[in-house]
Amino acid sequence: MIQPKHFLIALCALASLSSIARETLSLNDDWKFARFGDMPDGSQLEEPKGLEHPSFDDSSWRSLNVPHDWGIEGPFRAELPNRTGKLPWSGIGWYRKHFDSPASDAGKKVFIDFDGSMSGNSIYLNGAHIGDWPYGYSSFRMELTDHIKIGQQNVLAVRLNNQAESSRWYPGGGIYRSVRMVKTEPVHVAHWGVYITTPIVSTDEATVKIETTLDGDSSNATITHEITEDGSDTVLASGTGKLAFIKLSAPKLWDLQTPNLYTVNTSITIDGKVVDTYKSTFGVRTIKYTTGEGFLLNGKVVRMNGVCQHHDLGPLGAAVNVRAIERQIEILKGFGVNAIRTSHNPPAPEFLELCDRMGILVQVESFDAWSRKKADNDYAQFFWEWWERDTINMVRRDRNHPCVVMWSTGNEILEMSHPEEAWISQMQTDLIKKEDPTRPVSFGGSRPEAAFNGFQNTIDVYGFNYKPHLYAKFREANPDIPLYSSESASTVSSRGEYFFPVSDDKFKGQGGYFQVSSYDLTAPNWAYRPDIEFEAQDKYPWVFGEFVWTGFDYIGEPTPYNKDKTNLLNFTDPAERERMKKELAKLGGDIPPRSSYFGIVDLCGFPKDRYYMYQARWRPELPLAHILPHWNWPERVGEITPVHVYTSGDEAELFLNGKSLGRKIKGEFEYRLRWDDVIYEPGELVVVAYKNGNEWVKNSVQTTGEATQLALTVDRSVIAADGQDLAFITVDVVDSKGRLVPRTHNSVKYKITGPGIIAATGNGDPTSHESFQATERKVFNGKALVVVRSIKGKKGTVTLTAESDGLTTAETTIRIK
Repeated sequence: MIQPKHFLIALCALASLSSIARETLSLNDDWKFARFGDMPDGSQLEEPKGLEHPSFDDSSWRSLNVPHDWGIEGPFRAELPNRTGKLPWSGIGWYRKHFDSPASDAGKKVFIDFDGSMSGNSIYLNGAHIGDWPYGYSSFRMELTDHIKIGQQNVLAVRLNNQAESSRWYPGGGIYRSVRMVKTEPVHVAHWGVYITTPIVSTDEATVKIETTLDGDSSNATITHEITEDGSDTVLASGTGKLAFIKLSAPKLWDLQTPNLYTVNTSITIDGKVVDTYKSTFGVRTIKYTTGEGFLLNGKVVRMNGVCQHHDLGPLGAAVNVRAIERQIEILKGFGVNAIRTSHNPPAPEFLELCDRMGILVQVESFDAWSRKKADNDYAQFFWEWWERDTINMVRRDRNHPCVVMWSTGNEILEMSHPEEAWISQMQTDLIKKEDPTRPVSFGGSRPEAAFNGFQNTIDVYGFNYKPHLYAKFREANPDIPLYSSESASTVSSRGEYFFPVSDDKFKGQGGYFQVSSYDLTAPNWAYRPDIEFEAQDKYPWVFGEFVWTGFDYIGEPTPYNKDKTNLLNFTDPAERERMKKELAKLGGDIPPRSSYFGIVDLCGFPKDRYYMYQARWRPELPLAHILPHWNWPERVGEITPVHVYTSGDEAELFLNGKSLGRKIKGEFEYRLRWDDVIYEPGELVVVAYKNGNEWVKNSVQTTGEATQLALTVDRSVIAADGQDLAFITVDVVDSKGRLVPRTHNSVKYKITGPGIIAATGNGDPTSHESFQATERKVFNGKALVVVRSIKGKKGTVTLTAESDGLTTAETTIRIK
């Protein structure tokens, strides 16, 4: 695990703790919390007056630490909208924190930094209203200096108001990211006040440009910068001034394979005294976008094998956790992802820290709506007053990250159908380019007319959502604008579910209890299977990549069972829009799905079949041959049961119980091999894949025996005793030979002993209303997940036991140190 101590996020505490001039303190622990308005059980609780006052008695309130997501605690309620996960995230929440201000704070500037709180922030200190910030995805700072009581206890209060109908997916609720207090001298580096670029880069030398903004009277201040390799104290180069150009010899470049990082330690000195120190992390690299070769990183062509990601962490909800994010990125990299679009909002700082260190390209996106609303209470109500502040904070916070290679001003924006409103796009691009002229600006364009009505000229690179059929037309009309797919595919499937007969009609893969077939042929009307995007990108290699919707399943938006009428915005044909409107009306209000089917992996991080299709394309050097479906079909003996193979080879031969079913070659623009006339009989399917005429890899699936036991697999056997570190345990239902039994749904009970807690459980079933905190839940098609969290300061051994009627019990241990 990448430990939080390496992070920049003004856990630049770690750079600053060595200096008495700047002090950065985590405020994540020891809050009091209460909810009002919309309550989890559907009742209403009136919000009392005076909750911000220091004298208010909060002793009966719940004690907790942040990051915290109040919505994920549930319960699921059938009557709540499935587009936002059927979870009780709306309503009012109050957080209060008591803290002492020592005498040494006298004469200091005191600030509070929020990485993100969902949403409608109102901040109070000792009863005084400090300020507001509506957007739940923005990081922001507020000054406490004028209201802090030196040498006394202080009370910080935060009121959040999550309006219903304010999101198209599950947003979470609460202080779901980190909070810090920063104390400085009157003259200090401004918030996000060091901006680092590398305008000249060669293998021999790089020019590091450092622009520093100071707050306070800096007329007598001297600014010094020292560059070190990240994690090292050895000074490699240095310079001075608000604008410094420093030569760095033999730079180690940041790229996807070797994401090298450097640190700038900035010191502010007045009259020989250091009054501030500030630590910034950066990477040396170049980026370039062309209409011919596409995207170049350090002068080399790189195709963006990207996915879109919402911010929730599956069963853990929206509350930021470094290990959970790291695990998601590990899983994504496993099938070849090298780029992520932060759909549709700025991410947590920890996410970008991890992408810097793990070699992932990032497009940071600002908004899902501008002034024209998609949901009744979405960001449109705040746009005109807040867009500039939110955009500036996004860019200034994130512009030193080498992983960030593109900005996006929005997703599927309704203004794009109105060419007279293109100036709204232009003003955002202009502001971003003022704050950071080194990266291009884009957006996610779902409206085909936006590519030709003038909106395309307001950005630097164009992103199409689901429009591979327009790539050639766009190039002809806009030969000077680089092009990529900002959203592709939107194939839907449920892990381990298969329905018959198999059809290539993308509307016919639904079945079972609100599930979708995993043959990877099913998609909503606006969308398509992965093969179609692959073909378009192969035909038009100047399209520099794609961002698949989505990498992981996410809570909410369970298309094709999503009742949210914003789905209709994707339909440009009036007849199709009307047809879908009627389909949505048929579904009624109480259908069970509460999370998406779009993911290449499910909500728990378990690969769906599509994982291997993308892996075969994005990691062609990896010997791979994946067979679908599983081979446990006792009711289908003698019936046609198609078999598909995803392989990085160029041909393959399939055998059933030793008999060849034929050898097939991938044709041009073919990305799966299909044996559509296989007659089912139990036994073993074997595929032998070939590459360049030579055997490449062999794989098989077997008809398993009856389920006999549980098997537990832990991702890491040792975790830190910091109260945040996690172990993820996969639960499998297996037969006597240890093979996963795919069609099992056994209920499993979990018990834990030792210094740890069960933080969450899940199974990847989009229809399950079992609590994510439950210690008993069913497996879904043979698999479930348990997440164990350490307890701060407590070391020892945790034992997790899993029990299920009729199955042999399993246990595993985790060492906490």
